[in-house]
Amino acid sequence: MTKQKNDIFFQGPIPATLVAEAISKHHNKPEIGAHSIFLGQIRADQIDGKAVKSIDYTTNRELALLKMAEIREAVLDKYPLACMHVYHSEGEVQVGEICFFVFTSSAHRRAAMDACDELVERIKKEMPIWGKELFEDDTHQWKINR
Repeated sequence: MTKQKNDIFFQGPIPATLVAEAISKHHNKPEIGAHSIFLGQIRADQIDGKAVKSIDYTTNRELALLKMAEIREAVLDKYPLACMHVYHSEGEVQVGEICFFVFTSSAHRRAAMDACDELVERIKKEMPIWGKELFEDDTHQWKINR
């Protein structure tokens, strides 16, 4: 799979090395005084007596990237950020693995924290990303975002 500039999608779970690399690239930027990070991982939910083993994420990639560009622009216009990274999984992600990574940086903590929170909420509400919860008994249901 070829990754385009500003393509937020990562096939399968988001590796901890990608998170660490994103963070480590910012230690030498003296204008940054704060970072805020959100990591979403797959929970072992029990639903109607069945255990979730993984979530299979699908998306309308073209629409999602357009929507992400809109969200990115709005957040950058609203907050004085030095940097923003967003990654979301596509495909199957097992319980305990990371599926969503948002990282914002700014001169001061409030902007980084508020921007990170807004990004997470808007992406979950507005992006055409669907999760199919796969249960240990090989049944499934479509996930409802909360």
